[in-house]
Amino acid sequence: MYRREFMRGSAIVGAAVVTPSWLTAASGFFAAATERKVAQVLDCKRTMVQNVPVLRGFAGDHTDLVSPFVMLDEFGPLQIDPGTLGMDIKAHPHAGVAPTTYLLSGSGRHTDSLKNDLVYREGQFMVFSSGRGAIHEEVSSMDIRRDGGVVHGFQIWLNLPAAHKFSTPITTLRDKTEFPVIETEDYRIKVLMGDAFGQSSPMELHSPAFYHHVHLAPGGRLDLPVEAAHNAFVHVVDGKLEVEGRRELRAQQLALYQRGGDHLRFHSEAGAEFIVLGGQPLGEPVVSYGPFVMNNRQQIQRCIADYRAGRMGEL
Repeated sequence: MYRREFMRGSAIVGAAVVTPSWLTAASGFFAAATERKVAQVLDCKRTMVQNVPVLRGFAGDHTDLVSPFVMLDEFGPLQIDPGTLGMDIKAHPHAGVAPTTYLLSGSGRHTDSLKNDLVYREGQFMVFSSGRGAIHEEVSSMDIRRDGGVVHGFQIWLNLPAAHKFSTPITTLRDKTEFPVIETEDYRIKVLMGDAFGQSSPMELHSPAFYHHVHLAPGGRLDLPVEAAHNAFVHVVDGKLEVEGRRELRAQQLALYQRGGDHLRFHSEAGAEFIVLGGQPLGEPVVSYGPFVMNNRQQIQRCIADYRAGRMGEL
């Protein structure tokens, strides 16, 4: 691995400094209990992360509306032919951020400098909480390289609060059977992070956040409770989704919500699949440089020095 090239193909490119305005701006914190309003609709952009096609919702921008998250990529669907390499994301570092990986189909293999060698599969959920810095590699599992198949899923980065930027790195992989599922005639909700309707994810978090995978039946409706002071956003995977009772989102679009309302309202005539995420805004400066997400430039320089000196370990 060539350390001078670790930035090549990084998800967040360049440096961005953002001091969230939510601490001082009028943001609806004290509004009466109401349905959330959409602040902005984003079209995902097609790009490549090494040899993997991704739909990028955001990466280092819109921080005031998406915190505590900092990046959203939907990767694939990637058709892997039998006997081919498949997904091949070379070894690279992270620090100050927790990349999460969730597969809708297929499988992958994660190795890291913490001596983990893990195969993750459809429905499982993995969090690589990089803290002070660690290296990982993401490739296709041996069985899918041998037999072929389709890989489709999400990598979404959860920002770590300032107090945990230099915490001890840890990787957590949980099976799909460990996550609560809430099912009615109208919807099916898998609670990956946080809680919904009294059901809680087993994932331990440094700050309040939620991440739900939702299927809405044809004609189905869902009123999802949210904290008025928390951020929220929705990404449509498949179908068409009606929000605010009038605005229609299609696949490959995101809606970022204003704060202030106490629930998100969804409806779909033909049915839809989507993920909905959010949480308590961290209210801290964000300085991102490739795979490092910190609070100031001095911390970024420390990460670069630690990586070059080998202090983030080796695979």
